[in-house]
Amino acid sequence: MRLALAVAAALVPLLALTACGSGTAGHALAGAAASPQGIDPARDVVSGEQKVDAIAALLPADVRKAGTLRVGSSVGTPPSAYYPDPATRKPAGLDIDVTDAVARVLGLTVDRQEAAFETILPALSSGKYDFGTGNFGVTTARLKTIDFVTYIDDGQGFAVRRDNTALTGVSTLQQLCGLTVGTGAGTTFETTLNTQKHVCADAGKKPYTVQSFSDSAALLTSLQQGRIDTVMSTINGLRYQAAQPAAGTRFVGEFHRLDVGFAFAKGTPLAPAFQAAVNQLIKDGTYQRILQKWGTADSAIPQSQIDPPEHA
Repeated sequence: MRLALAVAAALVPLLALTACGSGTAGHALAGAAASPQGIDPARDVVSGEQKVDAIAALLPADVRKAGTLRVGSSVGTPPSAYYPDPATRKPAGLDIDVTDAVARVLGLTVDRQEAAFETILPALSSGKYDFGTGNFGVTTARLKTIDFVTYIDDGQGFAVRRDNTALTGVSTLQQLCGLTVGTGAGTTFETTLNTQKHVCADAGKKPYTVQSFSDSAALLTSLQQGRIDTVMSTINGLRYQAAQPAAGTRFVGEFHRLDVGFAFAKGTPLAPAFQAAVNQLIKDGTYQRILQKWGTADSAIPQSQIDPPEHA
């Protein structure tokens, strides 16, 4: 996925997708090419945020004294986290802005360490990171070992090639019967597709086929070249991608919504402070400005929660 800059520029349509369980980081894209009309990744909506002493006081004393938190950050593609300018390698995205705004409320600095998506959650229990970001969806399985503090509502959706007129909308997996579905290896999407394959047989239909890709650029290439019929990935990522004329994709529906949150090792003492900080951002309007900046206003939550149950 670490493509040379010249190759990346030539492959702007091949926008890879991070996920509520997605893995590899996508290739860097030029900011103008990677952004739908009206979205400016350089627009500052965070720096005016101020420390709130009452919220910072919720942090453990040793954290307040250290003044820094280590975050394992999956930097892949917009709108979650990506590199608008591959030369500077400065990340931007919704995850980046929310993290930085929360840190300002808490009076902390962020030591952001880029990591592969699939390595972040296991590393939390070892203490390598204080928390993780990567559009992590809150699932029943993850709640067994991970604490979450929610900040958006995203989830699972589908996209097809723009010229695909046969599949105009997807809201149930039965609509995929007989088709080939591509998704990211090791993701919640892969798990959902594989565990629910029986829905086609139950309906007396031909099962769908799942193709999993560890390289998300290859996933999109397969869609564009017709080797797969549809892609299952994040709602926000697929909508963002479809807004790029050069990508040649079309969003065809939501399947399952998921809360997305900061991820912590189970039993973390940091959760109350992070929850209060997110709620402060909602209260003072910074939260809404961040979501508007990244075109994700439909994913707003009314308030942050700690370890909510997975959406039904």
